This record gives sequence, C-alpha cells and structure tokens, in this order.
Amino acid sequence: MKFSQSAADVFIPDGSPVAAALARTTHLCIAAHQDDIEIMAHSAIAECHGRAAAGFTGVVVTDGGGSPRAGVFAKFSDEEMKRVRRDEQRRAAELGRYAAQIQLAHPTSIVKDARSPLVVQDLGALLGAMAPRVVYLHNPADKHDTHIAVFLRCLTALRALPPEKRPARVLGCEVWRNLDWLLDADKAVLDDSARPDLAAELIGAFRSQIAGGKRYDLAIAGRRLANATFFTSHATDESNALTWAMDLTPLVRDASLDVEEFTLGYVDRLRADIAARLRKFR
Repeated sequence: MKFSQSAADVFIPDGSPVAAALARTTHLCIAAHQDDIEIMAHSAIAECHGRAAAGFTGVVVTDGGGSPRAGVFAKFSDEEMKRVRRDEQRRAAELGRYAAQIQLAHPTSIVKDARSPLVVQDLGALLGAMAPRVVYLHNPADKHDTHIAVFLRCLTALRALPPEKRPARVLGCEVWRNLDWLLDADKAVLDDSARPDLAAELIGAFRSQIAGGKRYDLAIAGRRLANATFFTSHATDESNALTWAMDLTPLVRDASLDVEEFTLGYVDRLRADIAARLRKFR
C-alpha cells in the first residue's frame, strides 16, 4: 500500500502480511499525533489484546515533528524527533499487540489545509482495505487545532465510503478538551479499567513526551480515575477508569448533518440543563 508521504510507516507487530492485518481489524483509531491513540482508545486496545477474533489498528496522521521537547530531547531537531516519535509509536503497537500501526507522516500544514486532498486520499485507501466495527476519532469540541483538522478529514473519508462499508459505531474521544461537561445522557462511556498495567506501559512508551516535560503518564491515569469517581453522585463507583466520548455515528451515516450544528447541540443541551437546575431551586 502506497501513501502520499514518502516517510509514511506501516508496521505490523506480528509480521503478518499488511492486507491480512488490515482485514482482521475490528477496532480502528485514527489520531493526530503519536500517543493520542493510547490516550483515546485504551478500552479498544485492551478488548482486542491477545484475541484472535479481534484486531486493533492505530493510524497516526501527522509526522510528529512539532512536538515539545526538553531534557535529553531539548536539542533534537524536528527530523530527529520524527524518528523518535515513530519508534515510540511502534513500541506502543508492540506492547498493545496491535494488528497494524500506520503512520501517515503528514506535515501539520497539509492536515490543516482543507483544499489538500492528500490526507483524505490516504485515509480512504486505508478504510477501503478494512471493515472496522468501531472507529475512534478526535471529538469535534477538542481545543487542539490539529485534532479538529484531523477529525474533519476523517469525517470526509468516512462519509465517502459506500453506506454498507461504514462502521457500525464512530466515537469522538476526549484528549485536549475533557468531555466531563457533556450531559450524562450524551456521554458515550469507554471503560478503561481492564489491563491497568498495559495502560501504564502504553503511555510510558512515549518517553520523549514524558521526559520532555509532559506528564501524560500521571495526567491520563488521573483523568480516567476522576471520570469514574465523578460520574454519579449517588452511587458507588462501578469502574476505576473511564474515558468520555461523543457518539458521532449519526454524522457519518447522514452526510446532510452539519458538523457545527451537531456539535453545538451538545452545548445547547448543557445550557438548558444548567438553566433548568437553577430555576428548580431558586
């Protein structure tokens, strides 16, 4: 399989043929950066881990060149960081026993350019070679510009699939804006409780980020625990690690839905809930 960027990387941890690895993919995560996958989709990674009947594939869209760096990585060039981050993502795929790990290596400038067809073309080629049941994306209320751009390219690629090829479920996961503000009825609940040791190893694989000044290893574990504890006020915790997501399946199934209106609907429902609660006890 050929992609538009010469630096694109296809890694199959168990050495299977690429076509076979993609064909056995049941859970797919498409993310902007190296380590986003492990933050967003641990529940899927854990569900597929070591199972012959399920396969998890990760896709990273950007090349990793603009990541922050400090400590031993402070003087690394962008090209050096790209290699480090590629290898870290490969290591996570080995630990997680992914069916496949694809890194498309697009510069952020191309991802953000809605006029460029390259990202959508690459994603379309990948989606055409697999039939995942569930797809995990960035959510459209994220505060990271690159995450939003990647989400929009993914939406275009998914909508271009024939209806019978579209996944049964598409979820937009929290990374750079927590989704705890969603109404409980609007939350898609991803239970990350399984394989906590693996969860820690997966985040820990990205040494350049942790040693470089971003303690994702602590922050993600803390957020998952906080989500579980603050989910319900009048019941004991049923999980010790949760990630919130939006159900984006309607956006993929119905191309006539406007993504902005769909996303702001969550905000409107939150506003109405706050207003009703204040009126109730005033």
